[in-house]
Amino acid sequence: LPEFGNIGLQLSAQPLWSAGQRACVQTAGQVHNGIRSRREAFPRGTDSFSFRQARTGSAVSGLRVCRCLVLSRWQPGRGRCGPGSRAPAMEGQRVEVDGGIMEGGGQILRVSTALSCLLGLPLRVQKIRAGRSTPGLRPQHLSGLEMVRDLCDGQLEGAEIGSTEITFTPEKIRGGVHTADTKTAGSVCLLMQVSMPCVLFAASPSELRLKGGTNAEMAPQIDYTMMVFKPIVEKFGFKGYYPKGGGEVLVRMSPVKQLDPINLTDRGSVTKIYGRAFVAGVLPLKVAKDMAAAAVRCIRKEIRDLYVNIQPLQEPRDQAFGNGSGIIIVAETSTGCLFAGSSLGKRGVNADKVGIEAAEMLLANLRHGGTVDEYLQDQLIIFMALANGTSRIKTGPVTLHTQTAIHFAEQLAKAKFTVKKSEEEEDASKDTYIIECEGIGMANPHL
Repeated sequence: LPEFGNIGLQLSAQPLWSAGQRACVQTAGQVHNGIRSRREAFPRGTDSFSFRQARTGSAVSGLRVCRCLVLSRWQPGRGRCGPGSRAPAMEGQRVEVDGGIMEGGGQILRVSTALSCLLGLPLRVQKIRAGRSTPGLRPQHLSGLEMVRDLCDGQLEGAEIGSTEITFTPEKIRGGVHTADTKTAGSVCLLMQVSMPCVLFAASPSELRLKGGTNAEMAPQIDYTMMVFKPIVEKFGFKGYYPKGGGEVLVRMSPVKQLDPINLTDRGSVTKIYGRAFVAGVLPLKVAKDMAAAAVRCIRKEIRDLYVNIQPLQEPRDQAFGNGSGIIIVAETSTGCLFAGSSLGKRGVNADKVGIEAAEMLLANLRHGGTVDEYLQDQLIIFMALANGTSRIKTGPVTLHTQTAIHFAEQLAKAKFTVKKSEEEEDASKDTYIIECEGIGMANPHL
């Protein structure tokens, strides 16, 4: 098309085929400087597309049904192509994801669905959570899928409790208010993981209303999300507001043009250690005090020159459902790095043991010499993949969750990651690594 300059096509309101039949016009082979299109509504439901030569970096992907014609449609920001590159995958070329490999859990579903939404890639995920004792979709996974579908007016098939295969076809990401409710104690923080990258590239500001468990087993605690994840992830160049209460978290985000790369390779020295031990429901405040005191004693055996400030708290009755307890302890360094250890109380488990477990987790994360803890590693991968430039983070042992996130970021987004042992002298005796990523420079076409 570029050699023809500007051309236009108007579709007649007169049906050309009987119901159920379709014609398909696709871009195939080489793409020369890209193609752009503009869609406008005509009376009686017809559409007009104008195709014109576009700058390098625009792309063609997806298909649009226009009464009885299916035309290639420009989807801004969803993939990039330069002169002579191949056209992105069309509707018939659905990306296949094996949900049973590597980590084999819900993380594969979250990463692949978010990238599918962002990049406009039709997706099929099979063997969902095959590595878990109860394979298939659980309520929190279904809520996350439905939320991403609604974020982009996409099509989702096969999504029901227990399902081990889904297909997802994304459309344009939009802002506004979106609600997800696990209707269980399923983690709201995992809902945030799948939806947050998407709304950063929406057309307008978004408000996510996430209902479920704020402090659930086998998932990030809301305290961790607020105290560690939020300040670090905002180094990519965006801000969010996360008020919480009553088992509900509101996430207010404004879209960005692009994400900045990050460089977290200088840990500095630990300057502060602080946290909170909480009880909710009928549990007495003494449980929180015992957790805090045990954690402080454990930390002081290894770090003696810092004041450890862990506040015991009783959660307000109107902001907590059920009975529970937990503790989170955060260490902050001179260069702004954050590390945490946390633990939730369990029936029959002594409060001292819960506090010590959190303290030992924090100390282990400080010993390896990295700049992020083991639970933040994998949560940063998708942002590194989308960023405009080279990101580098120093970590301790690379977790299976992180390896899994890297694998799918490379498969779907075509970002390039390298993981190598840190060569710095101070890390010679430690299990310390550098994760580097050349991001794809995802651009928001609406800004």
